[in-house]
Amino acid sequence: MGTPTVRRLAALLAATGLGLLPAGAALADPSPSPGAATVTKAGTSFLTATAIAPGQPVRVGASHGEYLYWTFPAAAGEVPDIGATVSYPAGRARTGAATWTIDVFDGLRRRQACTAGAQTPTVPAGTPTVQLGCTLRTVRAWAEPWSGDPLPGTYYIRLSVTGVAESDLGLPLEVELLVGTDGDGDGGDGSLAAPLVPPVKAGKVLTDAEANAAAPEEDDGYDLGDWLPAPSSRWIWTTVGGILAAVAGVVGFGLTRRR
Repeated sequence: MGTPTVRRLAALLAATGLGLLPAGAALADPSPSPGAATVTKAGTSFLTATAIAPGQPVRVGASHGEYLYWTFPAAAGEVPDIGATVSYPAGRARTGAATWTIDVFDGLRRRQACTAGAQTPTVPAGTPTVQLGCTLRTVRAWAEPWSGDPLPGTYYIRLSVTGVAESDLGLPLEVELLVGTDGDGDGGDGSLAAPLVPPVKAGKVLTDAEANAAAPEEDDGYDLGDWLPAPSSRWIWTTVGGILAAVAGVVGFGLTRRR
């Protein structure tokens, strides 16, 4: 076997080996921060998303079919990397395949594209674990409004399952999730006026004194004006029509009586 043939065979084996690797296998998984507290809950919508920090591990129990939400901050120049693992308990086998999806949204709830990672893996019934991942683009310091580029601010993670058999809904499972950040801190020239955060305006809790001052005063007196309707064109035409009907009735009665 000649040298060119050996080289071609080696190249073919290398290409085949790389083709067998799953998506995102060449990427380094995010590592938890030393001493970071583990988060044990998740939200069920954008409004109730659980806040986590990069490097803070998440381990939460859930049911098959639930939507799980988390939120984390990202600064300019960072490259957020999200990794998730879904584990099914032993002895609770699924009856069909399932497709898991991990989505990432910015503070304006615009869906961000993933540059690497298994974002929508489909697993057969006998698979005990599911690996998901999503690596975002570099967070830019500023961008045009129409571009949709990732900008500094709040980001949302949504983990869900689709294409699942109805008999598998409600099965218990465990989710482990971790957000890591990488990058050289270069988000480009320019700056953003304010981070993209959700427009949440929480109401103010009033004290008893403020609530009594803001409450309308009660009036126990009798006012005839409260029983009279406000004048409008409908009442005017109704009154005119009633008068015309009464006049027509009197005239008709007079004519009938004369005959």
